[in-house]
This record gives sequence, structure tokens and C-alpha cells, in this order.
Amino acid sequence: MPVNREWDATSYHKVSGPQTSWGQRVLARLVVRGDERAIDAGCGSGRLTGELLARLPAGRLVAIDRSWNMLQTARANLRPTFGARVAFVQVALPALPFDAWADLVFSTATFHWIADHAALFASVFAALRPGGRLHAQCGGGPNLAEAHALAEGVMREPGFRPYFEGWSGAWTFASAAETRDRLEAAGFTGVVTSLEPAPTTLAGEADYREFVTTSRCARGSSMRSRRGRRPRTRRSRSTTGA
Repeated sequence: MPVNREWDATSYHKVSGPQTSWGQRVLARLVVRGDERAIDAGCGSGRLTGELLARLPAGRLVAIDRSWNMLQTARANLRPTFGARVAFVQVALPALPFDAWADLVFSTATFHWIADHAALFASVFAALRPGGRLHAQCGGGPNLAEAHALAEGVMREPGFRPYFEGWSGAWTFASAAETRDRLEAAGFTGVVTSLEPAPTTLAGEADYREFVTTSRCARGSSMRSRRGRRPRTRRSRSTTGA
């Protein structure tokens, strides 16, 4: 079944308050010097990217996203304030076109869209300089289990079943243990992974519909390399150090 890989960046920027609030909690746990070279993997419309850049007054950041629309919106939002300190690159994860460049890879609400986490973490590890860190969060474990169960029931109905045969789903919601093992296999050390609940209440049916349509149907963890209605959500996070 074909999947639309492009996003309505304007709508996403409007409805991405929950993703931003989840990401702000992750960002609050991040300790930086202020001069790091960073990659924001899955920058979206740039809301959190700007908050990270504000904490790197002597640093540089490359914002990457698969969506060209998202990158254009992020550029419009960030360039007037941060100028040449931020660059924008269209990248389809798990591949990362960087070799030992970054001190920090930051990511929120993105990695669960990547099917191959082993390849993703190997690519992130290769992008980091000795002692670099990955600080990220994404959907994990039983994330949105009730909503998925309802959707799967609909997909099994006769009118819909032929369109979903052989479809394995769009998300990878790994457990904390699975994520830890994959990170360590990629070369990360000092790995800490966990799951935390992130229940989210939207104002009404129309808001819920727009959020799900924009955020779920179109489209985090902290580690260091040894080289130097209410949708019920559960977010995965982890940390590692050399």
C-alpha cells in the first residue's frame, strides 16, 4: 500500500503542541556546553530546533527531515533568528550523510517512524565525533495501544481487509530493553533507556481528528559514543555516556 511521505507542514506546525511539550521535557534533561555541533534528526517545522539552538550560542546545528515541506517551514522559522548557524538538509533516515561530524544528535517524536532501528543507530553512531552523544525520544512500548487496536479491528473488516493485506504498519514501538540492546550493538556505551507515560488530552473531536490525520497518518534517549479524547501515549527515552 503506497504511503504518502510528504507532510502538510503548516497543519503540523499548528497541531504539534503535544510533540513539542514531550520534546521540551527531553530538552530540559539535556546538558550542553553551548558550543556543540548538533544534528536535529527529524526537525519538523523547527519549533524545538529553535529552543535547542538558543542553548548553543557558540554552536552550529544541521536540521534534517525527510519532508521538503517541513524543511522549508523550519527554514522560514529559524533563519531570521539564527542565520548561518543553522543549515537544512533533506535526509531519509536511517541513512545520515555525516561522518564523525556531530557532538550531539538530538531527536524527538521521529525514530518510531523508522523500521530498522539497528541501521538507524549505526548511522547515528557514525555521524558522531569521539565522545559525542545521542539524546532522543520517540514512541515506545505500548504506545497508543488502544487506538491501534481499534484501527486494526476496522482493517480486518471485509470492506477494508484487501487494502491492508501484507501491511506491517508504519511504526516501530520498541521496548526499553530492545532499544538498549540495539544501541549497544551499534557501539554506544553507558546506555540508559526507559519508558514514560505521556497522556495527552485534546480539546474536542475536531482537534483530535486534525491531530491524528496530520501527525499519525502522513508521518525520543540520550547516549554517548564510545568514540569519544485522550490518546494514551508512551514515550521512550534513553541516555548513554562514554
